[in-house]
Amino acid sequence: MMPPKLRPSDGVRIIAPSCSLPSNRWMTRMVIAKGRKILENLGLRVSFGRHINEMDDFDSTTIAHRIEDLHDAFRDPNVQLILCVRGGWNANQLLRSIDYDLIKCNPKILCGFSDITALATAIFAKTGLVTYCGPNFSTVCRPRQLEYTLDAFRKCLMGKQSFDVQPSKRWTDFGSPRTKPRANEGFWILHEGKAEGLLLGGNLCTLNLLQGTEFMPDFRGSILFLEDDYESAPHTFDRDLQSLLHACGSGNIRGFVIGRFQAKSNMTRSLLEQIIHLKKELEGIPIIANVDFGHSHPMITFPIGGRVSIAVKNRTATIEILEH
Repeated sequence: MMPPKLRPSDGVRIIAPSCSLPSNRWMTRMVIAKGRKILENLGLRVSFGRHINEMDDFDSTTIAHRIEDLHDAFRDPNVQLILCVRGGWNANQLLRSIDYDLIKCNPKILCGFSDITALATAIFAKTGLVTYCGPNFSTVCRPRQLEYTLDAFRKCLMGKQSFDVQPSKRWTDFGSPRTKPRANEGFWILHEGKAEGLLLGGNLCTLNLLQGTEFMPDFRGSILFLEDDYESAPHTFDRDLQSLLHACGSGNIRGFVIGRFQAKSNMTRSLLEQIIHLKKELEGIPIIANVDFGHSHPMITFPIGGRVSIAVKNRTATIEILEH
């Protein structure tokens, strides 16, 4: 079930299903106003969830208030895009309290990344509604390499045609605004091959929180897009990936696309190649890494539940988002 594409004058509701807006201390009124203006320049009308400024000891607010903002956004006929403030740690607290029938009857675009993976994936698994891994509101408020990010956002959420994912020319790690942009090496080709399938994925450690629950989708015939943040050191990424492969079952996944690692993770191309080489489940399927999504700028937007084609041959890789 694809939500309607965005059109000029459509409404965007900003909500905080994970950490609240004040948890990003750098998001001052001036910064928020700049982020709002960027969305308005896309032709969108911006509104905010009632409870996004509440914050408890866990940088969030109650399950009841987060659910209220989520349901209100899906219920409101003036809202076509639901954009999450940021990620965090506790979006999976909401999953048993969501009215999935309400969502089925009011299909809309839900967009966010990192901890939002739990919410976006659960909604797809329970309703069939395609959700989106893409910029949070905080991403828009810190505009680094924003032209690439917004171009990808438009192609996925406003356009109807298939589109290719191209490497950015430069990228910036999350962190201090003074962090300097770096030249992009382009895609890392880890395995050759060709595949087409259901696009699933997001943040790896968050996705693993859904193992053994009704909120985990069926991975058969899928191509997984995976990323993680600086806390995922090489050994952590290795075991998290192995855990996911155990859950998915050998031979069920047709390919992998891996996002960019933050510098603090200490992941290198050589270490990632060793990790991939250790996984017998990954033999014979195409794998591309260092793609523009994850905890760095810029980032693509991709559909959780859409379709994608990837091809790797003669040290050349292509990624085409077919249905979004």
